[in-house]
Amino acid sequence: MSSIRKVAIVVLDGTGIGALPDAGRYGDEGSNTLGNLSEAVGGLKVPHLQQLGLGNIGPIKGVPPAAKPVAAWGKMAERSPGKDTTTGHWEIAGVILDRPFPVYPNGFPPEIITAFEERIGRRVLGNKPASGTAIIEELGAEHMRTGYPIVYTSADSVFQIAAHEEVIPVAELYRMCEIARSILTGEHAVARVIARPFVGQPGTFRRTERRHDFSLPPPRPTLLEALTARGYTVAGIGKVSDIFAGRGITQSIPVKNNAENIRRTIEAVREMVPGIVFTNLVDFDTLYGHRNDPVGFARALEEFDAALPELMAAVAPNGALFITADHGCDPTTPSTDHSREYVPLLVWGPRLREGVALGVRATFADVAATIAEFFDFSWDVGESFAQLLVSLHKTY
Repeated sequence: MSSIRKVAIVVLDGTGIGALPDAGRYGDEGSNTLGNLSEAVGGLKVPHLQQLGLGNIGPIKGVPPAAKPVAAWGKMAERSPGKDTTTGHWEIAGVILDRPFPVYPNGFPPEIITAFEERIGRRVLGNKPASGTAIIEELGAEHMRTGYPIVYTSADSVFQIAAHEEVIPVAELYRMCEIARSILTGEHAVARVIARPFVGQPGTFRRTERRHDFSLPPPRPTLLEALTARGYTVAGIGKVSDIFAGRGITQSIPVKNNAENIRRTIEAVREMVPGIVFTNLVDFDTLYGHRNDPVGFARALEEFDAALPELMAAVAPNGALFITADHGCDPTTPSTDHSREYVPLLVWGPRLREGVALGVRATFADVAATIAEFFDFSWDVGESFAQLLVSLHKTY
């Protein structure tokens, strides 16, 4: 397998492909991000993903099954409990959680909020589950008047702090997040504390690109740490480094949006010495899934599809491209939260077999086990499908 010298993992954040069997426990019956949004927009136009085999995974309007897919294709179930970004990415990297991160449907308890207020020397506003854009419209003016930060959560395990950049400078907001991170431990160890800076005036508030995630470190070493320990490069693009608390990342490349992310991913893959590029395309989730915008979601998928030939060219001649997701975020349901779904799996490389049906993988960690085998070591979580991808007509 040693002729596979570089691997690109592209996570289409929130792009699920059908409810998992236990979706009812999460209130997500009937969720199907790709299937439902494709119906809502009258069909997707993603010819390169179609050629890879996206339509072979499940019904997607406008994306018929390919007669001869050029990639291996399948879907993956999440074995860890939950439906959040951190859990999904950690499982892709080979760590399966035993219990879900804590969530706060009624806001954070007094012992958390009181400790936080005492440490930052201010009261807080909010302390409830909310849409990020809605809560700054609701409380932004009061925040500007009082200087109190806005604290809110969602169906995910997050402690989010929103503040206007002219009221609480971004460096101070980050310091508040570090304080919250130090408080949120033990039974209250939320997956992420997120800084949410915004600008503007009431009625025209806009969140800026200076968001920053303060994540828990994974409870066990991930594939990324195993790779770096063996001397390989691991480039994290977008929020990937934040998700892993920097563990196992040798190069972190922050970006502002999907377009920049795709461009930087192509550059990183093209320049890659032996190792991996791990990319999260967050706009699908943040801008479109959470805002119930299937048209925007579809447009973003089509923009990614248009860039695929250039990305595939960068992967050639001795690389492998994994395209998958971390959870669902169905923009057609009443909910604005993540959804508990299968995720698509497409694997392509010039030296890999085409059209291999990978079936339904029992865990996202099969990706980690497969990549480990590509780099000539074993991973004890998940089941590698590397041998299914080896072409009998190529020399390794």
